[in-house]
Amino acid sequence: MADGDLSFKIGPDQVGVRLDTYLASQIEGWSRARLQRLIENEDVLVNGKIAKPSYKLRDGDEIEVELVATPTDVFTPENIPLDIVYEDETLVVVNKPAGLVVHPAAGTPSGTLANALAYHFQKLPGTGVRPGIVHRLDRDTSGLLVVAKTDAALENLSDQFRDRSVYKSYVALVHGRVQSNSGKIDQPLARDPSNRTRMAVVRAGRNALTLYRVRRAFDRFTLLDLELKTGRTHQIRVHLAWLKHPVVSDETYGGGRDNTIQDPRLRARIRALHRHFLHAEKLGFKHPATGKFVKFESSLPDQLSELLTALEGPTGGPPWPPVR
Repeated sequence: MADGDLSFKIGPDQVGVRLDTYLASQIEGWSRARLQRLIENEDVLVNGKIAKPSYKLRDGDEIEVELVATPTDVFTPENIPLDIVYEDETLVVVNKPAGLVVHPAAGTPSGTLANALAYHFQKLPGTGVRPGIVHRLDRDTSGLLVVAKTDAALENLSDQFRDRSVYKSYVALVHGRVQSNSGKIDQPLARDPSNRTRMAVVRAGRNALTLYRVRRAFDRFTLLDLELKTGRTHQIRVHLAWLKHPVVSDETYGGGRDNTIQDPRLRARIRALHRHFLHAEKLGFKHPATGKFVKFESSLPDQLSELLTALEGPTGGPPWPPVR
């Protein structure tokens, strides 16, 4: 999940209420009819499965809602450049830049990757504003995304993501020196009870597992390789913040650590990123047509690479040897 998602857990007081009726009472500014279209477009899951608007809620049900624009909203193909890493008759792998939202959602009706895909590929599977889109990245996360070009590929890839058989590897620069060369963060995530726009480690949340390994250690920063075993909203960023090593330039979960950097040149350079230092570097899955496991890789954007170069100089302190 990504920005614009909501999650709810049903208690005894909501048992027997229709799904669409319940959501209309919980989501401000969204009519029941509009939410019904959202449910019908499979953008609402109950216990991880597709449901109907008439579904009667049960105690303990977990609801995930993706607040995407509906097909009746304005959706126009736009000539936005695409960085295509690989393409065949079945799928296309794109390298998403930071700052680009994956598809229209509340507050972002246009200028998204979905608008670009609709322009460059006239016939993609899926509904309305989600042409061929199987998974997402946060707005300010760059890196690899796979897009289905056929109905069969969309179903196949969606199943692989649902079954957690897709290999997803990220690279992040975090504050502080991570002491362990490798480890895992196994902490449940849910909406922050005090701020619904944020995620947080919550005891009653959904299981989330992130593996990490130190790629390079600097004096006051650490470059990490991260593998996602689950795909929760903001998972890496929240997990690393919980570990007390927030992602550099993450204004939402950084806890103000960027402001504690004493060197003014380095602090200014990080502020100039206007994005967090998180990149979806590697993506692997079974090709829907051949069944063969395929893997793709995207190098760090220049802006992030240049920051690493700066850290090797006096501003970042001497780098420590990479972990072998």
